[in-house]
Amino acid sequence: MPCFFSVFLNAYFTFFMRPSRKTQIIQTAASLFCDKGYNAVSMRNLADELGIRAASLYNHISSKEEILAHVILEVAKSFSRHINQTFPKEDSALQKLENIIVMHVEITIQKTDALACMNNDWMHLDSIHRNRYIQMREDYEDKFRAIILNGMEKGEIEKRDPEIIVFSLLSTLRTLYLWYAKNRDFDENILKEEVAETLLSGIVK
Repeated sequence: MPCFFSVFLNAYFTFFMRPSRKTQIIQTAASLFCDKGYNAVSMRNLADELGIRAASLYNHISSKEEILAHVILEVAKSFSRHINQTFPKEDSALQKLENIIVMHVEITIQKTDALACMNNDWMHLDSIHRNRYIQMREDYEDKFRAIILNGMEKGEIEKRDPEIIVFSLLSTLRTLYLWYAKNRDFDENILKEEVAETLLSGIVK
């Protein structure tokens, strides 16, 4: 016979730790946007996937546009928070880049669908959210570029065209979700190590 405390804990976590309905809506929408594309998904499609009436969605969310903005800006904020914490540290440029690459892998694993939306559907954001996203992306790239330039100045990184390095590294990291979507069983720790070593081996002096 199970002890009362175990039963209580199971009931507690089942009720209080489950995702909110809004979170469920956003996560399900991100998955549908990833699979079908933003334009191909309707609120009725989303309701059907959740097993609820379409009208019920509007108790939690105002529109499909609001969902997209939430999906994209939340993942963009994750990247911004990390590089804003990493950029001012006293670590070497290579240490900073390694930390950034590992963070990209972690977010790819945790938010694969959201990354697909950010890369493929950001242009569907309304003008206010689109401008905000573009500003966040440009700020991120500026800090990333500054880390590379600092590494060159200190002799840690090969003196090559910094724009080529930025493009090569970020293009790979931003599209890693395409590979991971087909290789979800790949060991997370090995993935972090291998991606960081592979990308940085070409620029280490």
